[in-house]
Amino acid sequence: MTDEPHISISLDRPTRQYAADDELLARFEISNLPAVNIQAIEASVLWHTEGTGEEDMSAHEFVRLLPGDEMDGDLTRSQSLKTRLPRSPLSYAGKIVKIHWVVRVRVFVGRGRDLVEELEFELTPAGGGTTLGAGEAMGGARG
Repeated sequence: MTDEPHISISLDRPTRQYAADDELLARFEISNLPAVNIQAIEASVLWHTEGTGEEDMSAHEFVRLLPGDEMDGDLTRSQSLKTRLPRSPLSYAGKIVKIHWVVRVRVFVGRGRDLVEELEFELTPAGGGTTLGAGEAMGGARG
């Protein structure tokens, strides 16, 4: 354990596997950073692509927390983000393109470097399907 400022993110499912339309609950907490140094926290559930060509990204859920939102202005305490996941795009691990779903927490620090932490999870088809991989069709040409 270091004394460096740190963001801890955890999900309600240790497997980090969710199906479309499932509810996701993320908890996050800031440590080793005085509350007075935090200007804002942005927490989001988003997907982004990786691979050849242009990268794409879209936020599914987004919240911005300000010190004035808390009675005592302390945003370092445990916070949560809850959302119902969409039906698409599903996680995908192709050779040319990959689709990653993450919970991202960004802390805007008054003095010092902003902090960013991500925790990846898998979004699978509703009904218990598995993530598509390279060579499998996904409603069109992908990876």
